[in-house]
Amino acid sequence: MSVTDLSTIKQVLAEADLLYSTDDVNCAIDEMAKKINQQLANEYPLCLTVMLGGMVLGGQLLPRLTFLLEADYIHATRYRGATQGGDELHWLKTPEHSLQDRTVLLIDDVLDEGVTLSALIAYCQQAGAKQVLTAVLVDKQRSRTGLQQADFVGLQSPDRYIFGYGMDYKEQLRNASGIYAVKGL
Repeated sequence: MSVTDLSTIKQVLAEADLLYSTDDVNCAIDEMAKKINQQLANEYPLCLTVMLGGMVLGGQLLPRLTFLLEADYIHATRYRGATQGGDELHWLKTPEHSLQDRTVLLIDDVLDEGVTLSALIAYCQQAGAKQVLTAVLVDKQRSRTGLQQADFVGLQSPDRYIFGYGMDYKEQLRNASGIYAVKGL
């Protein structure tokens, strides 16, 4: 990345609107974990973190889950560094564990259009999962062509381009300590 590009990224961060602080996010993850613990207390689920965006949520959510589980990850994307998803889903990694007759919990950063998460649910079902649940840190308030709602949601956001806590702006700012909305997007 060039110095000019880094300068632009720094400017995006400086001008962004803070939607949720670190404390807000931690409270939301705590609440989400309570609900997941209640629903999956008697299961032995396979928790699949959706890379790359879901890695921060997965890393913070899994230690809050009080039941036995297996963890793995899945990586499919429509964005590939862009600020809008493309038409084609690019599969980069499928899980190592068998999904046959398993309850699967997909952990992702944001429910935006719902297209990618819908495709991941379909993949899990085709691989034999008996149940597929979804946990997202942020549910964008917008009309969708794919999955209409997630099973477990931490926070709601307006239909703006957001970053932080795993969500990126042009593959940057995933590590922002809060959830921000880009000015003008």
